[in-house]
Amino acid sequence: MSIRPIKRVIKAKPTIEGAGVHLRRAFGFDHTADFDPFLLLDDFRNDIPQDYLAGFPWHPHRGIETITYVLSGTVEHGDSMGNRGVIRPGDIQWMTAGRGIIHQEMPKGDQLGQMHGFQLWANLPSALKMTAPRYQEVKSPEIPRITDDDGTQVRVVCGSFWGKKGPVNGIAADPTYLDVAVPPGKTKTFPVEITRHGFAYVFAGSGKFCNASGPLATPTEGVGWADTTPPTRAENRCLILFDQGDEVTVQAGEDGIRFLLVSGKPLQEPVAWYGPIVMNTQNELQQAFEQLQEGTFLGAKAPK
Repeated sequence: MSIRPIKRVIKAKPTIEGAGVHLRRAFGFDHTADFDPFLLLDDFRNDIPQDYLAGFPWHPHRGIETITYVLSGTVEHGDSMGNRGVIRPGDIQWMTAGRGIIHQEMPKGDQLGQMHGFQLWANLPSALKMTAPRYQEVKSPEIPRITDDDGTQVRVVCGSFWGKKGPVNGIAADPTYLDVAVPPGKTKTFPVEITRHGFAYVFAGSGKFCNASGPLATPTEGVGWADTTPPTRAENRCLILFDQGDEVTVQAGEDGIRFLLVSGKPLQEPVAWYGPIVMNTQNELQQAFEQLQEGTFLGAKAPK
């Protein structure tokens, strides 16, 4: 087994999206090759209602999949295919935009006014850019939860892990999407297939991620914690981007640690990206925006 070296640690940056939603962006709009097949990760955690209630009114997407995971509050969803729903704590919405969809997402806080969730964008390969849109809404009880002997808990949203398979299926990038909680002081190792790009995003507590030294980037024998360079500390709202390897090891801090562990097979295709549209060429991108202006993006005018 080989420990994944850490390429870099990124602190999520404040930004404003939609109609004025204040959130933190872990990555997006640059370094696409490093995160391939993923494009963007937003942490929309907020306890000030006026900073999120305006939401994300009707807007288009093409060429990507959006994955929304709610921890607190709710998100009301509507789209041009006629889907309507409410994503509640622990629920997942996985939307394949394909050739085009127009939707809206309107967040509401819980009884304390708190709202917390994530949105991850996954790219679609060129062969599926213009596929039919698809919508999957998964309720919290449907997501397998595994508790290991040491108290470590893992929710398997997508992919297979520790003998359980997540309920989201048919995703082009074949991703693994896990919500991981490690108890205080415990050290835990998680397998990540060597052919995938992977990252962890810490959203509660803190910990130290084991970091393989240069010569051990692709070792042929097992490597222990003591054989690596000093572990990298990661706190709340930190993203850890991993290099090549087939396992990730973390030691939880005194308050434990909770993080998303996400990996996917890189598409290794050119990216032409502007706002909510992601294609492979500038001509395809220009055509998409021309169709939006002409009202032919969906074969009909967008919802008002």
